[in-house]
Amino acid sequence: MVSDEEKSIGNAQLYPLRFDPIYQYRLWGGRRLSSLLSGQLPGEGPIGEAWVLSDRTDHQSMVANGPLKGQTLGQVMEQFREQVMGRLSSRFHRFPLLLKFLDAHEMLSVQVHPSDDSSELIPAGDTAKTEAWVVIEAEMGSQIYAGLKSGTTAGILRESLLDGTIAEHLESISPKAGDAVFIPAGTIHTLGNDVVVFEVQQNSDVTFRLYDWGHIDTKTKEPRPLQVEQAFACIKFGAIDSGLVTPIVETTAPVQRERLFDCPAFLLWRVIGQDLFTVGTTAEPRVLVCIEGSGQIRRNGTPYTVGKGDVWLLPAEAGECAFQPSGEVRLLEIAIP
Repeated sequence: MVSDEEKSIGNAQLYPLRFDPIYQYRLWGGRRLSSLLSGQLPGEGPIGEAWVLSDRTDHQSMVANGPLKGQTLGQVMEQFREQVMGRLSSRFHRFPLLLKFLDAHEMLSVQVHPSDDSSELIPAGDTAKTEAWVVIEAEMGSQIYAGLKSGTTAGILRESLLDGTIAEHLESISPKAGDAVFIPAGTIHTLGNDVVVFEVQQNSDVTFRLYDWGHIDTKTKEPRPLQVEQAFACIKFGAIDSGLVTPIVETTAPVQRERLFDCPAFLLWRVIGQDLFTVGTTAEPRVLVCIEGSGQIRRNGTPYTVGKGDVWLLPAEAGECAFQPSGEVRLLEIAIP
């Protein structure tokens, strides 16, 4: 259903925008995202990532509904930045978050992302990279590593790269569905063995690989390159606020709202309900990610159907919207501080 406001976008507030996923080949990936997202996975090879909201030059999310269908997020930001970002419009010329689903059938490389303290390692136009994961699916042997064990020094870590014992020096998590893991920039981390997560991160693609478990890329027949010295320059040794977080319950009725992450780069809530509730806010954008169930966003009498795996950007101009679940629904709602 296309409303009158959508037909005449120039004379009306922006409407809720849905985006199609961008699938990414990764040698460590699998095929499990087909059960989470509505689109068919391309090809037959391993798909490790689905970028579901991206304002990256090389991978631009495209609007999938309404009169702006086919336009990229970058084009929308260029034309309607104030309408999209509201009070944040003067701070951001591109959308500051990158959102993904990850299917880690095998272990990702042990890696680290730079913080603002390592600005010399961040390419022009990019940023530091703090990220966080919400576990969607996990198996008995699934694994997440986040941070160094107490007492691990740079010397010990370098020796472990030579003898393959690096995992012994990483904080280990046996994940289960619903777990929330915070990975601030400078944290050494990895995950894998059949775990599916939703990832929210700063809009950066700067990753330094420290160790890759002997993986050989089936396309190139070669090991993937490592960036050991850059990684060591970024790693924060000593205590760091990473790993499992305890959800903070903010409301229980008419919807259960749990705050999972609250950091300078993003805020994220898990919202669970089956009765009508409110999403979005005034003067700021919000992003909704449906991880279970379905329903409708309702704005000015117009319904927008939301299915499992869908990602919706609620522009600042859209303000608060109603959400009508079809049975119980689980959403992630994301804000920019």
